[in-house]
Amino acid sequence: MQQRMLERFKKKLIKEREKLLADVNHIRNEELSKSPRDATGELSGYANHMADGGTDTIERQVSLGLMSNEEAMLLKIDEALQRISDKTYGVCELCKEKISQERLNAMSYATYCIKCRSQEENGNNNKV
Repeated sequence: MQQRMLERFKKKLIKEREKLLADVNHIRNEELSKSPRDATGELSGYANHMADGGTDTIERQVSLGLMSNEEAMLLKIDEALQRISDKTYGVCELCKEKISQERLNAMSYATYCIKCRSQEENGNNNKV
């Protein structure tokens, strides 16, 4: 891959990384750092109604799920940035062929070409 294209993908990955970090920090600071009392606005730390407590718990679980997903994406982006440094970016980990630029444009942290990804998904579906 040309150096100019690598730089373009590197900038894209860094921009995606910054956005995800901001999202994770927002969730951590705004949603998860609140005590039950702060989250419900109740003086006792408990909601007046049991359903309110359930809603608060669900909202917290959703926030934890979102944060977990975004942290997983951060790991994939960090790995892609490392592959750029190692000069292995854009090469399929299975067949060692080039990953198409269209695929990298859509998913800049891709580790497999479309053909190998499809085969992997089909193989995993057959095992279920």
